Amino acid sequence: MKALILAAGYARRLYPLTKYFPKPLLCVGHQPIINYIIDKLVKVKDIDEIIIVTNSKFIGRFRQWRKSLAGSIPIKLVDDLTKDIEHRRGAIGDINFVIKRLRLKDDLLVIGGDNIFDGDLEKFLTFSKTKKPHPVMGVYDIKSLVKAREYGVVKLNKNLQLVEFFEKPKKPESKLVAMCLYYFPRQKLNLVSDYLKSKVNKHDATGFYIEWLKNREQVFGYVFSGRWYDIGRKEFYHKANRDFKKVV
Repeated sequence: MKALILAAGYARRLYPLTKYFPKPLLCVGHQPIINYIIDKLVKVKDIDEIIIVTNSKFIGRFRQWRKSLAGSIPIKLVDDLTKDIEHRRGAIGDINFVIKRLRLKDDLLVIGGDNIFDGDLEKFLTFSKTKKPHPVMGVYDIKSLVKAREYGVVKLNKNLQLVEFFEKPKKPESKLVAMCLYYFPRQKLNLVSDYLKSKVNKHDATGFYIEWLKNREQVFGYVFSGRWYDIGRKEFYHKANRDFKKVV
């Protein structure tokens, strides 16, 4: 299994912090955001390689950061060949770029490079294997309909199959939200390319792909517990820093 960390965004909502610096390398507590993700991935026995997709603007920063790491799992950096926000590929575009560039034929765990969470990835993958060959998404109970407006909102049936998905709805009917954490079995990797070929409008968010996918495939959700930080805005970044300083 390969793990793919999405780190090619330009994070305009966090300017000026991210104008010349990639969001996944911003520090929370005592280390960069991406290190929390790496720490989880290296503990998963099935993962034999970690791939990080970034862009031409920040690839040098990631190469410098990569030198500070030690570990047994290979970590590969991929430049998506974009240099500014106007030409970004978007999350799904980057996933497709990596699949084709590296000719991936393995099961793929995809995770957003701005996610910090307590949940157990091994349990997520154990659950995901029981649902093969169907995709599985990480889901979090945000416990607030108001807060849910900022995310992709999920409805699951009693079998934990995705039955509804709404990207940032004005009136959410569920407190379950998507975490930008996905398990894509190798048999379904070609669907990413099919989506990009078929769509009328350009939608960067992974949620739009999931909304499209659920009408063609069974998609399941795994509900994580514990803390979850989606570092998309300054207030979320500052909150994560405050919380981690309390325990460091």
